[in-house]
Amino acid sequence: MANLNESLHERIDSFRPHLNSSIVSIAPAREMFRQFLTQKGLRVTNQRLAIFDAAFERKDHFTAEQLLDFARAIDDSVSRATVYRTLPIMTESSLLREVDIGSGEKFYLPILGNSTQVAQVVCVDCDKIFEISAPFMEWYGSTVSSKLGLTPVSQRLQVSAQCDVFRSSGNCPRKG
Repeated sequence: MANLNESLHERIDSFRPHLNSSIVSIAPAREMFRQFLTQKGLRVTNQRLAIFDAAFERKDHFTAEQLLDFARAIDDSVSRATVYRTLPIMTESSLLREVDIGSGEKFYLPILGNSTQVAQVVCVDCDKIFEISAPFMEWYGSTVSSKLGLTPVSQRLQVSAQCDVFRSSGNCPRKG
């Protein structure tokens, strides 16, 4: 049974886009961020760029506090306030996806490609977030909204699930 569950976890992980799979380099996304800041009348600072770089080095979801640590490793002058002010800017610019799993803490992940249509599966045992491509969501959102005379602006599908390995062994292979 454990091998079957480990195989399932491997298949779920394989859906996760790999870093730089759609963006050949981070440079185009970084330039988009710079342009977005300029359009909003905000300064392009070394601290904001360090936060961007720290975020785009991540392969897994991260919290604001984790991003603060990652960004300070790049530029020790990055402040907590700058991280908390920059995250909404990066989310608004469609460079980061914000994920709320109901734990009281938000998680973030760089958007690494053209498709933002993903379903999220959250392990309730360790709060690990898996993102799986869900192209059907665009069709579904448009179909349901148009029946009501509306135009969709955003949507999400989030599934909470329990880890079978954790339930049987008491040890989550993903924790940590």
